[in-house]
Amino acid sequence: MSIYKKIADIGSKYIETATLFKYGFNFSPMYRRTTARIVLISKDLLHIRIKLPISYKNKNYVSSIFGGSMFAAVDPIPMVQLMNLIGDDYVVWDKAAEIKFKKPAKENLYADFNYTLAEVAEIKKRVKANNEIEIVKHTALTDKENTVTFCEVTKTIYIADKAYFKEKKERLNR
Repeated sequence: MSIYKKIADIGSKYIETATLFKYGFNFSPMYRRTTARIVLISKDLLHIRIKLPISYKNKNYVSSIFGGSMFAAVDPIPMVQLMNLIGDDYVVWDKAAEIKFKKPAKENLYADFNYTLAEVAEIKKRVKANNEIEIVKHTALTDKENTVTFCEVTKTIYIADKAYFKEKKERLNR
């Protein structure tokens, strides 16, 4: 269990999960260094919005936001968001990622991460039927009004029943 998971388990006894998620990310060294911040999170964790401000910390040689900063700002959110939505009976891993740059970013960027209750229920249903599945989530980094897309990130996320995953891991390690 990671230190972040331990803090979340203890903190959730005293602080609302959405608040803990927001400040946990915003103050954790791993996410802080991306220069992005979670600016909005729904109480049910189904919607998260981040802001990636342009600054001297993330400008590249041509004064646009460094692509690595864009990717790092988006990278952990869909997986950790899903882990919190489906609970501890599942194993959730990032499996693959792809980033497509559309336009140099010379302004603050924003991204929205969304799951629906129907999507979460469908994930659980598919895992129950197949033991393990993959889903694909798409995220766009845009301007504040969500009218100009600067880059798109596609993440493939692996989800498995925790008991099945443990048995599979033991079987493969023989």
